[in-house]
Amino acid sequence: MTVNTTGTTTGTAKTGTATTRSGTTGSGTTGSGTTGTAAAGTATTGTAPAAAAAADASPVPPRRTVTAAVVQAAAPLFDTPAAVARAEELIREAAGRGAEVVVLPEAFLGGYPKGLDFGITVGSRSPAGRDLFRRYHAAAIEVPGPETATLAAVTRELGCHAVVGAVERHGGTLYCVALFFGPDGYLGLHRKLMPTAAERFLWGQGDGSTLPVVDSGKGRLGAAICWENYMPLLRTAMYAKGVDLWCAPTVDDRDAWQATMRHIALEGRCFVLSACQYLRRDGLPDDLHPVQGDAPDTVLIGGGSVIVSPLGEVLAGPLRDGEGILTAVLDLDDLARARFDLDTTGHYARPDVFTLHVDESPRATVTGV
Repeated sequence: MTVNTTGTTTGTAKTGTATTRSGTTGSGTTGSGTTGTAAAGTATTGTAPAAAAAADASPVPPRRTVTAAVVQAAAPLFDTPAAVARAEELIREAAGRGAEVVVLPEAFLGGYPKGLDFGITVGSRSPAGRDLFRRYHAAAIEVPGPETATLAAVTRELGCHAVVGAVERHGGTLYCVALFFGPDGYLGLHRKLMPTAAERFLWGQGDGSTLPVVDSGKGRLGAAICWENYMPLLRTAMYAKGVDLWCAPTVDDRDAWQATMRHIALEGRCFVLSACQYLRRDGLPDDLHPVQGDAPDTVLIGGGSVIVSPLGEVLAGPLRDGEGILTAVLDLDDLARARFDLDTTGHYARPDVFTLHVDESPRATVTGV
């Protein structure tokens, strides 16, 4: 399993620039030496050389791999054209490094306003806070819309898949979403089911109708956004859909997040691709004042992007202290190797004891008669 770790600005010193890990791929067990030796044991038939030659010539199944990348970066807040251009640039950069699947962080388009309170106290909203929300609402994107059309054209051109965190504007409500793109263009979205804490001031709740799993032809992609990854029933529902590449756009930069990503990889027996923002105070407009302080180099979101194998091995990252892109070549046969002894919604499930009902119908407030 080949792993490549690179940074676009900083954050490369800790993880290095290139590492090769071959111990978990099991490639040594299919080498020609073992089969050739076994065939040579037929000397009594007088055909040992021919048998050995035939064994040596037997085809070795090609490795099924996919190169994945997670992007650690942030886009300018309240500047949607610049955010889209930055997303395009990063997807192209990752694809240029061989990535076939690229994951960008939570709320990359539309922005994550870390440290802003929008003038809210219990039972009260301020005029300044309402105007700040107006700016945030205007910076969100409609789906589908010109921004998704631009990124769809990019993935069509590059022939890759991308999962991009965004803030969707739907009428007067905003949703935190993960957008799916591929060689066929825009493929769909997942709306975050449960905004966390003060995010509920800004974002509405998604429903069960946006829990897609996208078959890339090289593994099935699904997404859980930030603290959705802590929802065991959501995880179970997604595991049942056969997720192979679990995409986790996030802004959770805590060290504890790493344990969650490794746990999900082990629990779901899937590859986990977690992309976190890296955001400093100087990435916000000057007229905003986050609670963390106004020093330009104050880190608001510290990264921690990571790629994990289906047996919980960290393949790349975590990336700290700057923007960057992590890549790893994933051996898809590791999925079967890992599910040999644990398939939580298959042979390791107990449907006679536990069942989960998932309502995937859209929940519209008003429907026509």
